[in-house]
Amino acid sequence: MKLCRFDDHRYGVVKDDQVYDVTALVEPMLPHPLKVKGDPLLANLSTIVAKLKGADLGKPAKSVKAAKFLSPVAFPTKIVNAPVNYDLHIAEAKADPGISFNRPSLSIGVAGLFLKATSALVGPGEGVAARFPDRRTDHEIELGIIIGKTASDVPEDKALEYVAGYAIALDMTVRGTEDRSFRKSIDSYAVLGPWMVTADEMPNPLDESFSLSVNGTQRQSSSTKHMIYDIPTLIGWASRWYTLYPGDIIMSGTPEGVGPVGDGDVMLCKFDHIGEMEVKVRAAPVMSHGSAAREKSKG
Repeated sequence: MKLCRFDDHRYGVVKDDQVYDVTALVEPMLPHPLKVKGDPLLANLSTIVAKLKGADLGKPAKSVKAAKFLSPVAFPTKIVNAPVNYDLHIAEAKADPGISFNRPSLSIGVAGLFLKATSALVGPGEGVAARFPDRRTDHEIELGIIIGKTASDVPEDKALEYVAGYAIALDMTVRGTEDRSFRKSIDSYAVLGPWMVTADEMPNPLDESFSLSVNGTQRQSSSTKHMIYDIPTLIGWASRWYTLYPGDIIMSGTPEGVGPVGDGDVMLCKFDHIGEMEVKVRAAPVMSHGSAAREKSKG
């Protein structure tokens, strides 16, 4: 099932390029946010999906092209990211000082995972507001793994049992020398969508082809089979360091082909068994001179 959030925080089911508004069916089944740890929808997902599969969804609310898709997850407790998880991306980073800033490239096992602020999370319909026009803002397409139940110290052979579903993720980043979490946690720099495909409808997440183009020119194309740390490894590893809760998101790393985007660019992201999402880039409001001076003084 393809579950989404769209327009004015409505819940939807996507079928045959149409969006069905199921808000009235879903909301009575959502637990109170104070009574769950994580996202209420994901915390009660199995009950909600069972209800929706047997329900009369009525007429479509609108077409997929007419909907403004928000992040399918509203309240993650954390966004976990996997750096340098594709060999060819490591190679391009080493060859391009604009990515690496001539820093040594650590392996993922040495670098570890990192966290991205939940305030950075948006859906494709909200777009990316690129900050710092004097610096590179790069696209990084990734498979988004959405956790469906509380996971702590999960063995890798059981890890996929904790996945609620999958979505397309964009780990946008400002290039520079600062810590990854700092440069990747800007508002709108974590894009998730356009919907969540429940895990039962993803034939093989360990070999899922995907691509990204900018203004019609393809830049990234790969498969999840090329990950250095695969999905079960990432879930098991993350859950040994901190508890994962329903709605938590793992962005699983990007392949080669990353590059800059700016005001007016349009990114088209595709996954074989998820679908596609279009994400527009706009310029964020310019900082005041005082703010810019403070940034400069901090190096």
